[in-house]
Amino acid sequence: MEDKTILVIEDDMLNLKLLKVWLQTKSYAVLEAETAEAGIQLARKHKPDLILMDIQLPGMDGIEATKQILNHSDLKNTPIIAVSSHGMKEDKEKALAAGVKEYIIKPIDKKILFNAIKKYFN
Repeated sequence: MEDKTILVIEDDMLNLKLLKVWLQTKSYAVLEAETAEAGIQLARKHKPDLILMDIQLPGMDGIEATKQILNHSDLKNTPIIAVSSHGMKEDKEKALAAGVKEYIIKPIDKKILFNAIKKYFN
């Protein structure tokens, strides 16, 4: 797993730090972005193996960022896992329609997160 890179797009610094620590304990390389725009740039530059996408971001939201990332030819098969404080069925359906593979509701359960990530790193 050491050779896998995960891009975390999250505007809440506490959540970002927590995710980074969790991922680094599993030896993942972590890229960080606090806005959708910065996340899109990092994704295009580094082509991460997986993206953790907050849905509620300042400016462009995670739904639109997901669409833009997956629309890029080099990133169209990149698994994106949404992390959101919005637990309504419609929110999940909207994110899945945009192309996310998994939808995790905050507060994030560490076991659920790593089970979701493992699906894409076999």
